[in-house]
Amino acid sequence: MKDVRRLIVKRAVQEIKDGMNVNLGIGMPTLIAGEIPSQFNVLLQSENGLLGIGPYPVAGTEDADNINAGKETVTAVCGASYFDSAESFAMIRGGHIDLAILGGMEVSEHGDLANWMIPGKMVKGMGGAMDLVSGAKRIVVIMEHVNKHGESKIKRQCTLPLTGCRVVHRLITDLAVFDFTDEGMVLVETLHGISVEDVKRQTEASFILSKELIHMGPSV
Repeated sequence: MKDVRRLIVKRAVQEIKDGMNVNLGIGMPTLIAGEIPSQFNVLLQSENGLLGIGPYPVAGTEDADNINAGKETVTAVCGASYFDSAESFAMIRGGHIDLAILGGMEVSEHGDLANWMIPGKMVKGMGGAMDLVSGAKRIVVIMEHVNKHGESKIKRQCTLPLTGCRVVHRLITDLAVFDFTDEGMVLVETLHGISVEDVKRQTEASFILSKELIHMGPSV
């Protein structure tokens, strides 16, 4: 992993608690599977039909039939179960997923999420994100704070097609952690020595400061 992604992933792992059923979205969230503490009893669910995802396989041991929603080869933990997509989405829509950690293209100050398409670019479909943001009990989004052009991905209003309105509970970037509350978007942590002014300079959206704002050290 690049240093920025490693930082985000390691902070995101702290959102997972022992005993949870967790769905990891396509992209950066899949890296979390290999970082969950071994003593935790956590079941990772994939909408393509696997409950009990393990870490990525060691090179040379891949099973092409064992894949996650991003079509990456994965392992299955002891006691894992396989099922069809209808059963998988019944789990999601039935409220049986405690936490979904998803990637994001844009998040608005209201907690809106855009993460499924960029107009004009070929996409295979919307995937399961729209179901996850409405069915999972808690939604955490992880993404880099700015895009490759240096523009903030945290917007006053999303400019890309929405996955869901006011669905994000927590946003984790390489600079900060935000919560979305009735009072608005709240800065709750700054990461690896980043100051509040640094966050303000790179954030288009408006936010308020938590009374219990945490300033993290050089690493998480």
